[in-house]
Amino acid sequence: MSGTGDEPAAGNGQSEEDLAAAGRADAEGEGGQSARVLNQAEIDNLLGFDAGPLGDDARTGMQRIISSGLISYERLPMLEIVFDRLVRIMSTSLRNFTSDNVEVGIDNMISLRFGDYLNAVQLPAMLAVFKADEWDNYGLMVVDSAMIYSIVDVLLGGRRGTAAMRIEGRPYTTIERTLVERLIVVALADLSASFDPLCPVTFRFERLEVNPRFATISRLSNAAVLARLRIDMEDRGGKLEMLLPYATLEPVRELLLQQFMGEKFGRDSIWETHLAEELWNTDVELDVVLDEQSMRLGDIIDLKPGSKIVLNTGPEAVVRIRCGTIPMFEGKIGRRKNHVAVRIEREVPRARDGERS
Repeated sequence: MSGTGDEPAAGNGQSEEDLAAAGRADAEGEGGQSARVLNQAEIDNLLGFDAGPLGDDARTGMQRIISSGLISYERLPMLEIVFDRLVRIMSTSLRNFTSDNVEVGIDNMISLRFGDYLNAVQLPAMLAVFKADEWDNYGLMVVDSAMIYSIVDVLLGGRRGTAAMRIEGRPYTTIERTLVERLIVVALADLSASFDPLCPVTFRFERLEVNPRFATISRLSNAAVLARLRIDMEDRGGKLEMLLPYATLEPVRELLLQQFMGEKFGRDSIWETHLAEELWNTDVELDVVLDEQSMRLGDIIDLKPGSKIVLNTGPEAVVRIRCGTIPMFEGKIGRRKNHVAVRIEREVPRARDGERS
């Protein structure tokens, strides 16, 4: 009885050890398999980024999760030219505004989500909300702290060569807000002038905020174009950022998609000057109208070589000189040496253009 009772116990102990050993072997095998580094092709295959374009229906779930954080932006070539023109205009207007040496440059122009930009605004700063009247939508201009105190220092007569003192930990005063508003109005007028060759638009300043939450002009997930401008005034200066949502630019989207060659939206000043100079050397034919008569069609058909047409113009009669169908001058016909000549008496008034003699 005791022998038979010990055998199952021994058998059970042996089987448990075998199972433990098998488990350790499986664990070591799995650990060795997980330690292997995947190559790029296997990673792409795992995430669903196979070679070749895929539609929305063909993408895997993992690829859709990754792509949900991305947003496709439309490149607007004409907008880059607008901001390049803005840099040149602002350089002149800010020199007149500050009576100082001002250099304006554009750091970069990117597209991003509106919410991502609001979360990344470095405070303290002033956020100006402006409206495009003709487009019935809004934009945002952000003036950083360094630019605020630089413009205050310049407009209040601070000495050159000294960096503007930055005062943190307190709200902006009424004087500081008023001076910055004047700067913003000048910048918005320059932005309107930059869009003029493309389409007339008026950017009107609405309000000034210091909290990004109160400067929400669009949905946080909407796309926007951000242009970062750098303004240097000798040892002082700062940054000015302009944000235009794509919804604001929608009325002129077709115009912004166009590509123009030339500095002034397709107009080449060198070619215009050359064309104006060459026009002075252009040959133009002038016709002297001695007489005009109304004749029947049958009489005209009967005309043949040798037929005579009697003109009702006498030697001292006034004749009309035309360029094409446009009357230019009136004069008298005569003779100069062996040639028939016309002496111009007066210029035909423009009010009589198109009249028949």
